[in-house]
Amino acid sequence: MGKKVVIIGGVATGMKTAARLRRRDKDAEIIVLERGPELSYGACGFPYYIGGEVKSFNSFDHTPQGAKRDSEYFRTVKGIDARIGCNVTAIDRPAKKVTYVENGEVKELAYDVLVLGTGSTPVRLPLENADAKGIHSFWFPWDVHAVDAEIKERNVTDVVIIGAGFIGMELAEAFVHRGLKTSIVEMQDRLLPQMLDKEMADLLKKNIAKEPLNLYLEEKTLAFEAEAGWVTGVKTDKRTIPAQLVIVAVGVRPNVELAKAAGLEIGSTGCIAVNEYLQTSDPAIYAGGDCAENTHRVSGAKIFTPMGSTANKHGRVIADNICGDGIKYPGVLGTGVCRIFGESAGATGLNERSAAAAGLKFKSVVVPGFDRLGYMPGAGRIVVKLLAEEGTERVLGLQAVGANVDKRIDTMVAALSFGATLEDLSNLDIAYAPPFNGPIDNLATAANVLHNKMTGQMQGINPKDFEARRAKGDYLFVDVRTPKEVATNRIAGVPNRVNVPLNQVRDCKLDCDKDKMLITACQIDLRGYEAEVMLRAKGYTNVKSLEGGMSGWPYATESDRK
Repeated sequence: MGKKVVIIGGVATGMKTAARLRRRDKDAEIIVLERGPELSYGACGFPYYIGGEVKSFNSFDHTPQGAKRDSEYFRTVKGIDARIGCNVTAIDRPAKKVTYVENGEVKELAYDVLVLGTGSTPVRLPLENADAKGIHSFWFPWDVHAVDAEIKERNVTDVVIIGAGFIGMELAEAFVHRGLKTSIVEMQDRLLPQMLDKEMADLLKKNIAKEPLNLYLEEKTLAFEAEAGWVTGVKTDKRTIPAQLVIVAVGVRPNVELAKAAGLEIGSTGCIAVNEYLQTSDPAIYAGGDCAENTHRVSGAKIFTPMGSTANKHGRVIADNICGDGIKYPGVLGTGVCRIFGESAGATGLNERSAAAAGLKFKSVVVPGFDRLGYMPGAGRIVVKLLAEEGTERVLGLQAVGANVDKRIDTMVAALSFGATLEDLSNLDIAYAPPFNGPIDNLATAANVLHNKMTGQMQGINPKDFEARRAKGDYLFVDVRTPKEVATNRIAGVPNRVNVPLNQVRDCKLDCDKDKMLITACQIDLRGYEAEVMLRAKGYTNVKSLEGGMSGWPYATESDRK
């Protein structure tokens, strides 16, 4: 008989460990203890079921061939003893056994190796009427069924989502597609606050501004209103929003109670501390998925990153290491991507806040473009923000908003994983054909622009920085687009501006001192950069080009006010 492996948790990490281990070791005794009623379901697709894109809930807990992934399936097909309704209450490390409750009966189970895949639990808001019916998390299968049933049975018309992270934004799209009046309340000042810097989040907000979605940013939820036990509204510090259904999506916390009670080390993030082999402080116990701490591959910081993709990778590594392979898990990049009303937003690596927290000196640039050659049918705008370390020009992170950003995010994942510099990124041999890309990919363009900025060839100004000083008027705004372009749209509220088309810049004489701050701008900042170089050559000493131009401008324009 082989080693006895007990796995606590029967979703991503747990079942991936079990399935991989069985393929590697035909003799191992593998027992999975899952406290809930379901095994091995794909929770990341739940919003698309609510929105009607995914027609059957079976898509999440059945194989592509239609077999339900239940205990019987895992027993007969995988040779795994996977038990539901088994709540583990204690781990006895010296005796190498666990205590659990099944159908009201207390039982014990010995192990040679223990795997903790206990996952995470949605954060609840300790507010007045928080227990009213109609207030839900959106994490487990039963949450999805309850939300779907209430919408149908109670003829719900008004929904409030608390939290503008991935789940909140994906659900907002789903609810709007179902014809519901949908509002999002977010305490921070931006959408996708853990992922995007301010100007990129503001660009996303502007891109979806025409959608029937009420956004209430920088508002704190204070209480829920209820009548006859059912929620009727959400009270913030600024207003009360009617609601027959509320989704609380303010994050999750790792389930570490068992580990903590057993004396296992808990890391600075509140997750179970693990080494590079995903072993806990007890070498006979592994941990993976949402309950386990991760290392950021760029900063080296310990982070909490609850992602299904990470949980599955953990399961494979754990299984191989149970077999003695000594596989090291290198860590994560915090990669994420989200689709919102046809727009997409994604990021990988560090953003401004996490790079600063890591003590890194960096520069960034915002660069717009198309997801393929602009003359091709279906071409869409894409704006990327690239960060790199000063001195080394090591790439630190990327954010992207617009059309089909996943390709750029995934390419950057590879670049970051291998420690790429701006030069490396500029010279990647990325596939080119007009239906798929331009001859110089967006990432290469961003790398070139940021290199120019690093070496002083370009003096750019970030959109949010220009917005902060826009009304001061201590500059001259030089718009180098054609008069026709300017007449179509321009940035609102600029007190001192002049239109000098690019072909006139070389011979122009501006009515200002040579040391006056000049902000050059165009549509995508290519002409703005050229004008910056020209004006500096003419003796103007304080010239900056507006990064992203009009295409990357996330704030008010005159056409917005018409």
